[in-house]
Amino acid sequence: MYLANDKRRGEAFSTLKETIGTRPEQILASKHSALAAIGNAGILPDVSAEKALSIAKIAFEQFDSDLRSVLKKPLSQAKKALKRLPRIGDPGAAKILLLTRSYPVMALDSYGLRVLCRVGFAEERKNYPATYRLVLDAKHAQLPKDYDSLIRAHRLLRQHGQELCKRSKPRCTECPVRDSCNYSQRA
Repeated sequence: MYLANDKRRGEAFSTLKETIGTRPEQILASKHSALAAIGNAGILPDVSAEKALSIAKIAFEQFDSDLRSVLKKPLSQAKKALKRLPRIGDPGAAKILLLTRSYPVMALDSYGLRVLCRVGFAEERKNYPATYRLVLDAKHAQLPKDYDSLIRAHRLLRQHGQELCKRSKPRCTECPVRDSCNYSQRA
């Protein structure tokens, strides 16, 4: 759901699960209007419906309706396969692999990436994928190797970026890491 908060996304997923189902064939058999109604959790319901249909079609045709087989492939192959899905890049693929406990990899969304750039792990570039790679390379040696710690780090960085380290009007005076944050020191 485009521009929907986590709570609304969760509610939309529950509605999808209860009314249509989550199997690719169930989504493909549903009406566009039913998917768009669920997509009302965000601001572009028709786009959400089209995305759901595209993902279901790829999952049905290319993965035999079972993405679990993709998650069992070697890491580079699993990432490559997941990136065939619409709007899934390296960050989305890493998040899927981490949250399904398929691979203990760091999953950074734009919130977490912004936080780590501001505290000094890398300089933010105009090219998002380049910034993403720089931060992961800088953090790699410091990352825990277990799922629970990585999931917790992902969630905390996301929450910190959503609530305090906002893109515009960051709340640096309330930040618990402001004394060691490059951005806060410059601001």
